[in-house]
Amino acid sequence: MHPLLLSALIQIESRGNDLARGKHGELGALQIKPIMVRDVNRIMGTHYAHTQVTNRTISLFIANAYLAHYGKHLSDESLARIWQGGPKAIKRSLSRAYGRRVMRKLSSLETSQTTAKK
Repeated sequence: MHPLLLSALIQIESRGNDLARGKHGELGALQIKPIMVRDVNRIMGTHYAHTQVTNRTISLFIANAYLAHYGKHLSDESLARIWQGGPKAIKRSLSRAYGRRVMRKLSSLETSQTTAKK
């Protein structure tokens, strides 16, 4: 996974707002749904509450665990599609636009980082 992929997802999902709330129960900078927290708790043997995902460190742990579990050996675009629509999203054409949008943001972040280093 590209080191800036989660940063790109954060920008797309909430523009970096750790307290963001979605209309379908999503919370935090990564707009995590309760079902994802339950899934990661099952996978990792953890006991996080959905309300804890407003903590950036916890949301990043959950995102990394989720994508590592469901996205082994997949491209960053496929990982983004899984993030948006769950493990079966890469089989659905509706997730392609989101994947491309995340990849554009990732490219923009890479350019910004490269420019800042000069």
